[in-house]
Amino acid sequence: MSVGSQVVTAARDWLGTPYRHQASMCGAGTDCLGLLRGVWREVIGPEPAIIPAYTFDWSEPQGEERLWAAALAHLSPAEPDMKPGDVLLFRMRNGAVAKHLGILSEAGNLPAFVHAYTGHGVVESPLSAPWRRRIVARFRFPLEG
Repeated sequence: MSVGSQVVTAARDWLGTPYRHQASMCGAGTDCLGLLRGVWREVIGPEPAIIPAYTFDWSEPQGEERLWAAALAHLSPAEPDMKPGDVLLFRMRNGAVAKHLGILSEAGNLPAFVHAYTGHGVVESPLSAPWRRRIVARFRFPLEG
């Protein structure tokens, strides 16, 4: 099974997990970064870095792309074609820092992604045009941690 397939399978195991800021425990609670961390632990192994505490508005006052920088440090840039298992980085508002993550679960004509979303928990959503417009970068899990 490819790394991308393993990532999608692991991400779907989190469906229904409630949203909990800074958490990363399948079934108990997670945020979007926690989902990615949990999938990493299942597919790759121990997390590559300790995540410091962060607030809901983290990196916004400074305008720093901290999540993007962390993704560049620990993930591989994705190829031009979108593939299941790709990590999607979103900018939720024009001019804001990119700070939402999801995992592409389906590519092709009906793309979808798994993400932890405030007020919804972990869900699988269609990658509709409004979501696609918010993608600023894509990454892939490395073959090993």
